[in-house]
Amino acid sequence: MASSSTTNSILSPSFLSGLANSTSTDSPRPPSLLSFLPNSSSSSTAVSIKLSDRRSCHSRRSRPVTNAVKTTSSPSSTAAPTETPGASHDASRPTILVSEKLGSAGLDLLRGFGNVDCSYDLLPEDLCRKISSCDALIVRSGTKVTREVFEAAKGRLKVVGRAGVGIDNVDLQAATEFGCLVVNAPTANTVAAAEHGIALLAAMARNVAQADASVKSGKWERSKYVGVSMVGKTLAVMGFGKVGSEVARRAKGLGMHVISHDPYAPADRARAMGVELVSFEQAISTADFISLHMPLTPTTRKILNDDTFAKMKPGVRIVNVARGGVIDEDALVRALDSGKVAQAALDVFSQEPPPKDSKLVQHERVIATPHLGASTKEAQEGVAIEIAEAVVGALNGELSATAVNAPMVPPEVLSALAPFVTLAEKLGRLAVQLASGGEGIKSVKVVYRSSRDPDDLDTRLLRAMITKGIIEPISDGSYVNLVNADFIAKQKGLRISEERIVVDASPEMPVHSIEVLMSNVDSKFGSAVAGEGGDVVVEGRVKYGVPHLTKVGGFEVDVSLEGNLILCRQVDRPGMIGEVGNILGEDNVNVNFMSVGRMARKKQAIMAIGVDEEPQELTLSKIGKVSAVEEFVFLKL
Repeated sequence: MASSSTTNSILSPSFLSGLANSTSTDSPRPPSLLSFLPNSSSSSTAVSIKLSDRRSCHSRRSRPVTNAVKTTSSPSSTAAPTETPGASHDASRPTILVSEKLGSAGLDLLRGFGNVDCSYDLLPEDLCRKISSCDALIVRSGTKVTREVFEAAKGRLKVVGRAGVGIDNVDLQAATEFGCLVVNAPTANTVAAAEHGIALLAAMARNVAQADASVKSGKWERSKYVGVSMVGKTLAVMGFGKVGSEVARRAKGLGMHVISHDPYAPADRARAMGVELVSFEQAISTADFISLHMPLTPTTRKILNDDTFAKMKPGVRIVNVARGGVIDEDALVRALDSGKVAQAALDVFSQEPPPKDSKLVQHERVIATPHLGASTKEAQEGVAIEIAEAVVGALNGELSATAVNAPMVPPEVLSALAPFVTLAEKLGRLAVQLASGGEGIKSVKVVYRSSRDPDDLDTRLLRAMITKGIIEPISDGSYVNLVNADFIAKQKGLRISEERIVVDASPEMPVHSIEVLMSNVDSKFGSAVAGEGGDVVVEGRVKYGVPHLTKVGGFEVDVSLEGNLILCRQVDRPGMIGEVGNILGEDNVNVNFMSVGRMARKKQAIMAIGVDEEPQELTLSKIGKVSAVEEFVFLKL
């Protein structure tokens, strides 16, 4: 052992985004990671990880279309696609509700997988009425997916797909509580949104829209529409994410000096593009042009207001292709009237569509477009395919790379950790079954031993899976998956601490072993208790791609964590393996693995037996009656 580091945290109610795909080939084909299928979260169901390269989703496009697009006719539904001739609703396939228009390529991909119901412009009450029969919902920005929607789904809704970047129209807290995965399509429309931002920037600087309207009305007002040059001017990009950085790249090509404010942006990435990261105050006070590319959050809502406008340079020009709510629109009208803001070009508004008599929209120095940021043919098809792939993958049990309420783990890290995900979940499940009275579990410590530096070991996914394994058997029948495991753990007051210990092991393996310790609990299997603190202790490793139990309490064992497990503490004497094996054989219970760990020769030992089936109560009682067996426990994996 070289060093260790320890961190403590109460698990947050929701996860961040971004799991990706694995190409690991050494582990056996596992079941669904998210346990999406109804009634799949029983205490005897082991949950591991299913990973696939996004390219596998493209292969689904070649599958024949065998089901219909189910349409509805109601006063609130308009122009839904017509039903595919000769096809019918298949109850064995998932139902996917598409509540806003989606590109044909995405719809084709969805139809190849499930029953697609295209019902556009649904009223809130209509959406709540339909959602209880749907496994997935795809929306754009117009549909509000509220807590009421998740409540009305009654647990059936497994994934919400947002065809676009922003997810402010989806109640993420409610989605997480109800175990519903939320995915978006953050990459397909990036270039389109950036191009529209640049188009508005140039159109505003040269009065294109106003001059066009003037000429079409029969006027020729060259002197009235004299513009300003962009070369050499300072552009402040507020938000240096995917779209913001693309706008910055293009603005640099136009000869502008680009600065940016984004507290989360990597400074090295900005420097590589020739962009200077500055404070919010410096950005708004020095810019000639301001382009907004930030999400709408409680922090950013009306971030441009009377106070911030007052700090800007006189004659500043503002572009917004992000979210309407980040600007106080009444304050912007006042700033335009006073001349503090020379011009504004807006693609988004706090209310969409805005009122016809909106002073902001009607202002002569405002260019307004109807939320066209992602509206190119290429982007529309790209977004449709991206969100369809994410939703289909989620319904298949794959955790999308664009998930926004699940642990964020980079693709390369996920690929390396894939075999350990199953191990983590099963160790959590074992530990909670060894404790007496699971509801009393409040403190859990997880120890990761690895040859890597503690700062180089990302354990968020492993911790989430251990948490799932612990809380699922004690959740009183609640549906538990990777999305809501943290939330339920927090409700139960479960505190997780993590320790990372550097050991001399193979550098090719990201984790040498995982140890789970439960404090201040009794155990139904006394031999599982070890250490001065009397913790319930289990430890495991991955061998040849398969999770193995390597330690119970103070006893070393080596048993594959497949099927179920019987642990026996016994007197170490000859014939014990055969005697217990014969009892199981009489009940037609197949033994897949067996290991014995002992303190010393002819003293106490623990026999760990992996079994494919669950033995009958009579069989277990026979094992308990063997004279050399001092205690035993049957554990469901």
